[in-house]
Amino acid sequence: MLKYVFALLLSISVLNAQDNAKSVSNDVEVGDVFEIGKPETNTYKHINFPRPNFIIKRGGRANYKLVEGNRVVITSIKEKKDGTTQVKIKRKDGGRFFGSHTVIGADFDQAIQSGELQAEK
Repeated sequence: MLKYVFALLLSISVLNAQDNAKSVSNDVEVGDVFEIGKPETNTYKHINFPRPNFIIKRGGRANYKLVEGNRVVITSIKEKKDGTTQVKIKRKDGGRFFGSHTVIGADFDQAIQSGELQAEK
């Protein structure tokens, strides 16, 4: 009998822990302002900037150093099935990234951890 009680309590605690893990939400909201930081390598991994050939085709300048330090605003948030948070960002001043793209996507959690997106000071 003691085994059954112990198994019941264990299963209830596991289910409760899983429920609490799902209810934790990200602290990002539409309208939050961030700053684009310097990437660890030469390219941005978690902010999905277009490749240089697409930037040039649309009449822009493919210089990633110009993007560093820009203030950006979160325009939409989407939680994917695998648990990652995808956000769409646009420049706060209303300009275009590289002179060609108005909105860019990013993996929010990974971009914050790597320093590609930084909270505004």
